Amino acid sequence: MPDKELQKKYIVVVGLEVHAQLMTNSKIFAADATLFGDAPNTNISVITLGHPGTLPKLNEKVVEHAIRMGLACHCEISRYNIFDRKNYFYPDLPKGYQITQDKTPICIGGYVPVSLSNGDERKIRLNRIHLEEDAGKSMHLAGASETLVDFNRAGVPLIEIVTEPDIRNAEEAGVLLAEVRKLVRYLDVCDGNMEEGSMRCDANISVMRTDAQEYGKKVEVKNMNSIRNVQRAIEHEAERQMMELEKGHTIISETRTFDAATGTTAAIRTKEELNDYRYFPEPDLSPFIVSEEWLADIQAGMPALPHELSQKFRTAYQLPAYDAEVLTDTKETAAYFDTLCAKTHHYKAASNWMMGPVRSYLNDKDIAMPQFPLAPDQLAALVELVANDTISFTVASQKVFSYMLKHPEKSATQVMEDLNLKQDNNTENIQPLVEEVLTAFPQKVQQYKNGKKGLLGMFMSEIMKKSKGKANPKIASELLKAALD
Repeated sequence: MPDKELQKKYIVVVGLEVHAQLMTNSKIFAADATLFGDAPNTNISVITLGHPGTLPKLNEKVVEHAIRMGLACHCEISRYNIFDRKNYFYPDLPKGYQITQDKTPICIGGYVPVSLSNGDERKIRLNRIHLEEDAGKSMHLAGASETLVDFNRAGVPLIEIVTEPDIRNAEEAGVLLAEVRKLVRYLDVCDGNMEEGSMRCDANISVMRTDAQEYGKKVEVKNMNSIRNVQRAIEHEAERQMMELEKGHTIISETRTFDAATGTTAAIRTKEELNDYRYFPEPDLSPFIVSEEWLADIQAGMPALPHELSQKFRTAYQLPAYDAEVLTDTKETAAYFDTLCAKTHHYKAASNWMMGPVRSYLNDKDIAMPQFPLAPDQLAALVELVANDTISFTVASQKVFSYMLKHPEKSATQVMEDLNLKQDNNTENIQPLVEEVLTAFPQKVQQYKNGKKGLLGMFMSEIMKKSKGKANPKIASELLKAALD
């Protein structure tokens, strides 16, 4: 991060361009498969390679996915659309041009709501979301002098989500990217895996003096394969530009690459201007129309979105903002929790179970929510047993929950009875245990009375051991304090 004195003199201005590969079985203009990880140059055809005489044909599902994303981002949906050719030469671009949308993006304007760490809510404005085809992939193998090209990715459908220059620091960029990744996953339009390249981000970064009226010259940074690396790139590039300006140098509008190993950026080429691409309408594709009926059908099939569910969890279930954020991290987790809350009114306790034992189990097994073996009503029954003081949370989480995970056909009540774990709420049964423990540790009792109050936990531990975990901790704690004080 730039030092604080330098930060006071400049404003960082960032806009993001997020490319998301759409989850369709075939490419945007050809029937070739879109599977990731297949052998190089196996998912190709004469259409993908742009052989003379071939004609592209638009995949309808691609348009539907783009519209779903646009609706989720509060965009205006273009009813009349044409495709354009973006001309440039690169080894992994087989046709020598990319079919994209220039003048008529499928989605115009819109915004993505984000929640920042300081509690602020912001709307990051979008300029557009447009459709285009992906390029192939150049492979630079270690020690080899040649560049290999894999065209499997060429023609895979993309949406490019272009923000306005509304972002002012790395945190905002990271939060926005995380929210976009949530959205594409909730909508089932992209898997959001930045490591595999199915979601990629370029950042346009500039700095301006706090008293300036115009933005500084922007630099585009590419080659970032994680949200954290996008943030690191923004921090480094902003500091580099500030330092250059402090030396009296001019910022060059260029494209730079980010090196994750060093956390630095390096120039790769000067920035192209729009007229360098010679955009013109794609002559091989007719305009396509989004009818009002089609748009209404897509709108009717939209799922609840993370921001909406987070709001619901905070209002209807009275959860803290942090809980709501965690529980809406994936569509499956949010749906499970929503169903769970229909089975129990102990909403905060249910949230604690989801963020505690359930999350730990999923992480330990390296699985996702759909593979969790217990149905919401089974977990709700366990929440109720604890809430009703039938068993303690410790026993429930360490013994009953663990047993149920191995025997998901059994209910929480069955497991509690089979293992004889029902909590003892009888004062007459617990009082003798308290007295036994205090008699066994006279020196500790004296130390407690001399001010060492931390020993309370040790006494409670001994009482719970003697009761085999069945004593009601609340009652035991009250009796213990009364006996000691």
